[in-house]
Amino acid sequence: MKTTNKDTELLNKGVILPLMEEFYTIQGEGYHSGKAAYFIRIGGCDVGCHWCDVKESWNADLHPATSVDIIVENASKYPSKAVVVTGGEPSIYNLNYITEQLKLKGIQTFIETSGAYPLTGNWDWVCLSPKKTSPPLFENFSKANELKIIIHNKNDFEWAEINAKQVNDNCILFLQPEWSKSKEMMPLIVDYIMQHPKWNVSLQTHKYMNIP
Repeated sequence: MKTTNKDTELLNKGVILPLMEEFYTIQGEGYHSGKAAYFIRIGGCDVGCHWCDVKESWNADLHPATSVDIIVENASKYPSKAVVVTGGEPSIYNLNYITEQLKLKGIQTFIETSGAYPLTGNWDWVCLSPKKTSPPLFENFSKANELKIIIHNKNDFEWAEINAKQVNDNCILFLQPEWSKSKEMMPLIVDYIMQHPKWNVSLQTHKYMNIP
């Protein structure tokens, strides 16, 4: 998203965002898995997960500065009144305006974030997925409705417990195998959850369904 001074001003206000893609689909992961939702993927991320499956989202300059009013209007055309804002790392941006406009349309607001930046906006559901490369700000743990830890290797179980100690008592806990290691990690996750039943399994069911 090549920006002019005017673009920078609008971006800071949150009335434009670098839009990578938007699409209507079925939520594939976590607590709301299986539910229809409109996804808004915002470009830009410096968290740098080596196993990220949307690395094309990292460079915000590759994605057009798009009017939030247009994005909200597109979302409102679909029967499910639920929007998931993801990335990239969406919390890099000012998300007050987009959530305000979605709420005016009667649309529920969901976000998926690493928590590495201050969280703006009015959210009905916050999915916090911490990354070791850029851990969450402490202030974001209390905002999480759902904690989703990606399990790439055995050490990630310890990382999961470190983060679980920070969230509120009502936060729902999930362990999700990293897709490329799912066959290797899934048996370990099953055993771990059977021994630590506060955790739940999250799967990337959209990949099994071959949908976005």
